[in-house]
Amino acid sequence: MGKKRKRSETQTAEPTKKDEGAPERPKRTLLGWKDKEEVKNQSESNPDSSHFFRNKEKVMVTCSRRINYRYRHLMLNMVSLLPHCKKDNKVESRSSKGATLNELIELRGCSSALFFECRKHQDLYLWMAKCPSGPSVKFLVNAVHTMEELKLTGNHLKGSRPLLTFSGNFEKDAHWKLLKEMITQISVPHNESDKMIRGGLDKMTLVEVGPRFCLNPIKIFAGSFGGPTLYENPFYVSPNQIRAMEKRQKAGKYAKKVKAKTRRKMHELSNPLEPDEFADMWRE
Repeated sequence: MGKKRKRSETQTAEPTKKDEGAPERPKRTLLGWKDKEEVKNQSESNPDSSHFFRNKEKVMVTCSRRINYRYRHLMLNMVSLLPHCKKDNKVESRSSKGATLNELIELRGCSSALFFECRKHQDLYLWMAKCPSGPSVKFLVNAVHTMEELKLTGNHLKGSRPLLTFSGNFEKDAHWKLLKEMITQISVPHNESDKMIRGGLDKMTLVEVGPRFCLNPIKIFAGSFGGPTLYENPFYVSPNQIRAMEKRQKAGKYAKKVKAKTRRKMHELSNPLEPDEFADMWRE
């Protein structure tokens, strides 16, 4: 039997107090965290504090239950391209997904979310939201081609940030500007020291790493996964309406065939053939 320790030796150490001189976390606004210039001014005003706050926004990526295997592979491809994301368990899309997702995002310490919602095992919707105050965008995902289908290599450098390019249309309307700002915040730009020198792009060769898909915006909401509608796409047609139109076209083809057969029978009855004089010539 070992000797028992004295009571004085088993006493736990007192927890250390937080450093009162540590810099405070800047306030988060609609356009993200405070600018770098403001953080730099705060660090210069306090020369004793050598460290300053860095923008470490995280993106939570999750999907709904009963998702198709192809769309699940697309989600995993997006996770491999975003080094600053966090995966989570599946969420029931029929329930109040907004409240559930906002709680999960807060628990995971994230500020943005990508939610892949699959309906009828064939329609994929993508929710892009800034949490917890919004805004959020709902997309319809079309023309999906995963990296496995195209036999692409994927992310060549794990932990590298994506490169974003936008057309001139994103500077015309307000809803396109909002989409550009949200996607830019999800990407998280590099530091000033990591930027490439001008003229260096001529020596670069871009290689496609995938995946390929199209995002058709449906609505933009003021809140996170809901709220007042800020923008609604007037040219959006739901997949249910497209499938209904295809069924009507197929039904119309069958109806045309039936009408053609009826017209042919009526024509034969109204125009009977004359009897053939030589029909019974060779009969014995």
